[in-house]
Amino acid sequence: MSLEVIDFTAAWCGPCKMQKPIIEELAGKYTDVKFSVVDVDENQEMARQYSIHAIPTIVILSNGELVSSFVGLTSKEKMETEIEKYL
Repeated sequence: MSLEVIDFTAAWCGPCKMQKPIIEELAGKYTDVKFSVVDVDENQEMARQYSIHAIPTIVILSNGELVSSFVGLTSKEKMETEIEKYL
């Protein structure tokens, strides 16, 4: 099983900047999970693919399928709970 967490963000987004250290901490803890950061301004096609309309948005993919998403600044605990469901 493969699990991926994608953080859709933008350089100008204040809440995105607050989300970044949470994502980095989780990436350090869950080394078997792939963590990616996508700048929506630089990768509009991928943002469209996942219907990203607000940032930050975090999506969780299990075996390539979207299983969960969070819109807005999301707590470490909330994301950990969701990640643990799919490990």
